[in-house]
Amino acid sequence: MSVIAPTLARIRTAQFGDHLVAWLLITPALVLLVAFTLYPAAATLWQSFFSTRLVNRPAHFVGFAHFQQMLADPIFVKVLVNNLLYAAGSIPASVALALLMALLVNARIPGRGLARMAFFTPTVLPLIAAANIWLFFYTPGYGLLDQLLHVFGLAGHNWLGEPSTALWAVTAVTVWKQAGFFMIFYLAALQQIPENLREAAAIEGASRWHTLRRVILPLLGPTTLFVLVNAVIGAFSQVDALFVLTNGGPDNASNLLLYYIFQNAFQFWDTGYAAALTVVLVLILAAASLVQFLFVGRRTHYR
Repeated sequence: MSVIAPTLARIRTAQFGDHLVAWLLITPALVLLVAFTLYPAAATLWQSFFSTRLVNRPAHFVGFAHFQQMLADPIFVKVLVNNLLYAAGSIPASVALALLMALLVNARIPGRGLARMAFFTPTVLPLIAAANIWLFFYTPGYGLLDQLLHVFGLAGHNWLGEPSTALWAVTAVTVWKQAGFFMIFYLAALQQIPENLREAAAIEGASRWHTLRRVILPLLGPTTLFVLVNAVIGAFSQVDALFVLTNGGPDNASNLLLYYIFQNAFQFWDTGYAAALTVVLVLILAAASLVQFLFVGRRTHYR
């Protein structure tokens, strides 16, 4: 007993020292997490139940009044539908284009390095700069798109000024901008697939399409899940391009949820309603991520 007791004490002291060092190492990350994630989230949720504080009127508790206001707000309904359409258009197109580009630049083709650089270049551009480039493309009369239409004898179109095309014009910019970013993840995943799997499929007489569908795509499942989560987050956090292209117009035809939150918070100074809109946005993202992990994640195979 005289030997065991000091040994146990030294072990406990060593464990305490290890735990203390571990907590000291993660303390900076915890401070940043609390300061810039947990506290703002809790403060936004708290603020959503209070009215907007003015100079001569303090904030007071209003309960779920802001959330009830959303149900009667036609602009919120329109913006929400716009965002769902925007997500339905941008997410599949971005993911499919990224996969197609990754398959192309992963193959042994002439100029593969140049193609990789060309596909990835839009990603390194600031979104404001990319939006300004596309603003020139969309300019009525002398923009690139209208010039191409004139070559074929077709009339020009006000792409950003017409409610029927404004949202899809913004969607095209998003697809062009983020497809190259997603391509990098698919390319890295493709390069990790053993070559002998493709060779075995070829020996068995499988076509390229069958090999892609039965061998490559299942192995890309984890990457696809990661890309989908990021694509959904990006689809509901688009705001930069709207500042340059449409400002949410015409008549809120291209307005999206995050831009509507910005308008209420910093243009209309209705911070209580903006906080409630933010809570709804976070719930939408949480629900979308949960659905992806429950349905897509269960069918994902990890090697």
